[in-house]
Amino acid sequence: MSKLLIVGTVAFDAIETPFGKTDKILGGAATYIGLSSARFNIDTGIVSIVGEDFPEEHFNLLTRNGINIDGIEIVKGGKTFFWSGKYHNDLNTRDTLETQLNVLADFYPVVPQKYKDAEFVMLGNLHPLVQLSVLEQISKPTLVVLDTMNFWMDNAWDDLLKVIKRVDVITINDEEARQLTGEHSLVKAARKIAELGPKYVVIKKGEHGALLFNNEQIFFAPALPLEEVFDPTGAGDTFAGGFTGYLAQTGDVSFENMKSAVIYGSGMASFCVEKFGTERMESLGDEEIQSRMKEFKNLTQFDIELSANKAL
Repeated sequence: MSKLLIVGTVAFDAIETPFGKTDKILGGAATYIGLSSARFNIDTGIVSIVGEDFPEEHFNLLTRNGINIDGIEIVKGGKTFFWSGKYHNDLNTRDTLETQLNVLADFYPVVPQKYKDAEFVMLGNLHPLVQLSVLEQISKPTLVVLDTMNFWMDNAWDDLLKVIKRVDVITINDEEARQLTGEHSLVKAARKIAELGPKYVVIKKGEHGALLFNNEQIFFAPALPLEEVFDPTGAGDTFAGGFTGYLAQTGDVSFENMKSAVIYGSGMASFCVEKFGTERMESLGDEEIQSRMKEFKNLTQFDIELSANKAL
């Protein structure tokens, strides 16, 4: 069984969308990535930090879903990272209402001995120096996947370039890809990002799907049209978890297999947005996942006859 090491936040969120609002609930990039990737029958472990206020029931939820929590540090007397946000009517834009770093401000990750030989590493959105410190503790992984955001482009540019240089795959959204490269065209942006180090570039476009780039090869996966979207929080992390989890399960990191990984990532993300926070992901069943993947197959599969002698 392949090992997947995830580094990222395990946190509290308070969310408001046009469809309702929540009090403080379970959130964090590593939480969403873990709940998604653990569905792929792999050995999944999280490296993160929480305060003494983090309830036992949340730890139980993670372990019940097949996630190893040995790498989650508990700071006695400390408070867990907290984020609060409000989404606009289009659900694509949001305002951050409050951010409390709390114990995350002094986070120095320690990778458990069991995961120092992890074949797959998912670096969730954190300060690039924290991500680099994890890579220093890992011995020759098969694949390293990086997620980052525009905040680090604004505030830790040089450190971000250092970590980008050392990863195999980067997953960012279209706005971040444009900011990172100064290119409006996503094709040009992906080419410039690849020059920074990653062999594969995944650009997420939210409700408009995701693009996969490798040299001159391009693959596009649509997002599944949904009747109701309640909360997009964590959708990108859930995508990353499904993407990396599938690759870890199959052990195949070729471009052809990454096409399937992108589809699985999109499928997992489509579940995440159906309810607030992690609620939909907490008890997701294998049959539901396979049924959703069939929907994706029906959405994208078609037969077409091409002939050089016929005008199109």
